[in-house]
Amino acid sequence: MLAEVIDIDLQAQPPRPQSVELQTLYRREGEVVRRMETRQGLWVAVAVYILFAATDILLVPDVAFYAILARVAVGATAITAIEVLFRMHAHTKWLDLTCAGALVAGYWGWLFPSLMTVHADNIAYYMIFGAIFMMGANLFFSFHFRLSVATSGIVLATFFLVMIFYVPRTVSYQVAFGTFYVSCFVFTSYVNWKLNRERYKVFLNAFEAKVQQKEASERGKALLRLSHTDSLTGLDNRRAVDQKLRDYWSDWQRGGNSFAAVLIDVDFFKRYNDFYGHQEGDRCLVLVANALKDSIARYDASIGRYGGEEFIVLARLKTRERAAELAEAIRRSVEYLALPHEQRRDGMSIVTVSVGAGFTRNQIGSKLERLIHEADRALYGAKANGRNCARLFDPNDPQTSDESENIAALLKIAIDQDLVSLVYQPIRDLSTGRVDAVEALMRLKMLDGTSVPPSLFIPIAERTGAILDLGRWVIRVVCLELLTSEHVPVVSVNVSPIQLRSPGFAASVASILGETGVAGSRLAFEITEGLEMEMHSDILRCISDLKTLGIRIWLDDFGTGFAGLSWLRLIDFDTVKIDRSFLHDCDTPKGKAMLRDIIGLVRNRGHKILVEGVETEEQLTLMRQFRIDHVQGFHVGRPAPARSFEPPPPSDRRRTRASPV
Repeated sequence: MLAEVIDIDLQAQPPRPQSVELQTLYRREGEVVRRMETRQGLWVAVAVYILFAATDILLVPDVAFYAILARVAVGATAITAIEVLFRMHAHTKWLDLTCAGALVAGYWGWLFPSLMTVHADNIAYYMIFGAIFMMGANLFFSFHFRLSVATSGIVLATFFLVMIFYVPRTVSYQVAFGTFYVSCFVFTSYVNWKLNRERYKVFLNAFEAKVQQKEASERGKALLRLSHTDSLTGLDNRRAVDQKLRDYWSDWQRGGNSFAAVLIDVDFFKRYNDFYGHQEGDRCLVLVANALKDSIARYDASIGRYGGEEFIVLARLKTRERAAELAEAIRRSVEYLALPHEQRRDGMSIVTVSVGAGFTRNQIGSKLERLIHEADRALYGAKANGRNCARLFDPNDPQTSDESENIAALLKIAIDQDLVSLVYQPIRDLSTGRVDAVEALMRLKMLDGTSVPPSLFIPIAERTGAILDLGRWVIRVVCLELLTSEHVPVVSVNVSPIQLRSPGFAASVASILGETGVAGSRLAFEITEGLEMEMHSDILRCISDLKTLGIRIWLDDFGTGFAGLSWLRLIDFDTVKIDRSFLHDCDTPKGKAMLRDIIGLVRNRGHKILVEGVETEEQLTLMRQFRIDHVQGFHVGRPAPARSFEPPPPSDRRRTRASPV
């Protein structure tokens, strides 16, 4: 609004009263400068005024003493008054009035003593000296127009009174000098009016430039904020977060100011988005962002959206314990929101987050990416541990430690260096005791021959994506080692959700079957009922394609997760493997009853039942009582190399090929 008023005042089209607000601002803006200029101007004027005493001596020598005495008195009084007012920080208008009064007093102080001279002709011409006082009022000082006109008007009136009553001269003299004084009054007043307008316009131009500069600066800051702000949540975006990360890292490298980087991922957000819609999905992210922002307030941390449903928190903290506390506070803040999420299959029905934190330590080295990588590995561990949990990267944890990086590197060369191999565990038909199938189990060894447990390298292979190449290798080796020579009727292979989601997985399996000449019906793929198995269309489509190839689909570890019943409804499994934990709990009546209920549930669905983990004769007897189809465990057969499985006798081959496993 003020900028528009400035523009109108500058254009002056149409004519209008000047803005009172601008006038006030104009006077206030020039207050300090005008105070200094008025003070300095009076000192100069008094000095020049006293120096003109030489003219008194030349033109009115007989009264020069009195004229000079008057000059000194007026000058001293004016200087004293201006200094007192200046030191009292009086308003500028009082300084202007003092200067105006000094001009009038100076004119009178010089004029009246000079009029007493006997040199009539000299004083008649000496009267022209009064024009200097009018010019001083209008031009020398920066008086406002009304004050300058009043001051110079008093000087003009005084001249006419003196000329009429004290210096009677000819008419020509009166006309000439009167015209000169009036002209001087008019022209100097006009110049003063123009100068005041120009000063005001200069102020307006300067003020407009200042306003425009301020607006441009604010626009620049707004654009900078916009370029560093996530449009949905209002948090810092990836660019701003990366800059803060570099700043935090530099502070740590230079001054040892440790900090934590915390990655937060909304659990099962794709399911939430697909079911509730994108608008509700956006609302969910905003609510989560606000909860996260509130939860980190007391840690003096910063938060940003790292992309999609992932957020990142940076906090300068002194200890790992404090970082773990922050991570847990973040997790709880979202859980306390209790946002409904009915599409989860892990026993929860609200929106939660998984949290992974990394903390600066000397072993990280000089690369910022290493810290983020450690936070990401901790986040992966949190998700693998069941989601809705917080983990701090632990260098001593084999799943997230530096050792896992060595294993990840090892997996890249494992196939070429013959570091992976397969063993096979028998699966027996409980009614006949015959080995109807075997399960392929992968083994990995280090370059020095040290074995790496599957519980360690399989999650790393899934996290790094190495499971895709390893999975294809397993299927090819199974076909070549056992199925082409008909050592066993069926071989089961565990497949990861990552493989099922991978484009072209079914096609690659078909290619291997074609190369080796093995029928798809002799392969069984075990799908683990776990938290990573989400029922989206890509997986269902892949399973359908695999069944078209004749491959049998088994549900592994049934009962350990929350998605099993949904999978039984959506997919026609050939066999359901009941997890070993239910068998081991059968030494109590409650555990035995639970196993019976699970078996009944699966049997009513029409699936074949395989119980794993049979390790004693008592457990085997119980399985016969429950009329289980197939069993697996150390008591019925330990894992062994392929050469341990001889082809069945010719008389049994036809029967084994038709095995219902």
